[in-house]
Amino acid sequence: MYSKEVLDHFQNPHNQGQIPDASGIGEVGNPVCGDMMKIYLKIKDDIIEDIKFETLGCGAAIASTSMLTDLVKGKKISEALKISKQDVADSLGGLPAPKVHCSVLAVDGLKEAVSNYKNKLK
Repeated sequence: MYSKEVLDHFQNPHNQGQIPDASGIGEVGNPVCGDMMKIYLKIKDDIIEDIKFETLGCGAAIASTSMLTDLVKGKKISEALKISKQDVADSLGGLPAPKVHCSVLAVDGLKEAVSNYKNKLK
């Protein structure tokens, strides 16, 4: 059973959409379950000023990505990268064991977006 927080983030996702001039974009997916996530970052002075996402997948995948955006928005990159899959799951009031991979995907998507941003700076 899903928690109230999971259902809220699934039914009313926060920060859903695109950032056309994103500083970094991360794409991750799990072909086994079909979940696909795309995370957009707008970074200024090492701060994640804005973050948006597009997720195609189950309710837990959408909720995990939505919660991740709430957790990292306004943080320094170094702080955001410390957020773990457990932090995401705990903030959602827990996830059923078969859905924990959704929180892993969300965190991996953030790491991919930051990596994309850093590669652009080189």
